[in-house]
Amino acid sequence: MQTSFVVRRETHVPAPPSAVFALLTDPEKILRWMGTEAQTEPQAEGLYLVNVTGARCARGSFREVVPVHRLTYSFGWDGSETVPPGSSLVEIDLMEQPDGTLLRLTHSGLPNAEQCASHAEGWAHYLDRLAVAAGGRDPGPDPWVGRT
Repeated sequence: MQTSFVVRRETHVPAPPSAVFALLTDPEKILRWMGTEAQTEPQAEGLYLVNVTGARCARGSFREVVPVHRLTYSFGWDGSETVPPGSSLVEIDLMEQPDGTLLRLTHSGLPNAEQCASHAEGWAHYLDRLAVAAGGRDPGPDPWVGRT
């Protein structure tokens, strides 16, 4: 029986769902909290490409785009045999709350416990930075730039 390795994370973001959705889909806004370059086409089968650290490119394609409520996209790393482009699935749901948005992330299809732990660490780091940016503050230089 194959074990399923999944990362789940919930984060409160002090901004309305429309602002959070833009931070997740607009390349210029993505760069406020993650990455050194980004290209996105937020529509079914559209490109998802983010050079996360300047040394690692995440690549996949959008599967589902429901503006301001839900995103799903395939995900993987250029040049990786362990988690190749498009080999896993990221699902993000945005739920409006009186004081902002509850962001619920599920990253499934990871191949092993090591990759699950690594991606959990990465999502924790970057979703914290997203929450800072959504709150109108500068998360500062990303200490992970250059990390492979």
